[in-house]
Amino acid sequence: MISGPSQRPVSALRARMIEDMTVRGFNEHTRSGYVRHVRAFAAFIGRSPDTATAEDLRLFQLHQTQIGMQPPSINSAVSALRFFFTVTRDRPDLARRLTVVPQPRRIPAVLSVEEVTLPPREEKLPSRRWKGLPRPPDDAGRGAVGVTTGAG
Repeated sequence: MISGPSQRPVSALRARMIEDMTVRGFNEHTRSGYVRHVRAFAAFIGRSPDTATAEDLRLFQLHQTQIGMQPPSINSAVSALRFFFTVTRDRPDLARRLTVVPQPRRIPAVLSVEEVTLPPREEKLPSRRWKGLPRPPDDAGRGAVGVTTGAG
């Protein structure tokens, strides 16, 4: 089998993985991402990924963390390797060794009741949170229709 724009031959193992993903309806973006992650793992261990051990997987995840890879990228690699070991290689014992890295969630900025009911009457708005909110009317009744721009 030939792959991609470079027309290089594809190993039987990679072809099998691509077929497994195709049968399950994975889109092209997901398939190429999974192949990339398994290829990176194979490069890390220096041999075919189907010869990997649990220790290889542990060291690979440790390496990803040490080089500063972010949780979404590590978790994407975990998904790819789990698929490879569970479906393509039928080695669920190795797939269970992979650890998903928790992602810290950002708390959205929420306006307090006071901030919503009493918007600032200053010309310069103190916070970006107020951009796009209706401007309170001034003493002459102007501004209630327009939207603040941050310039006043």
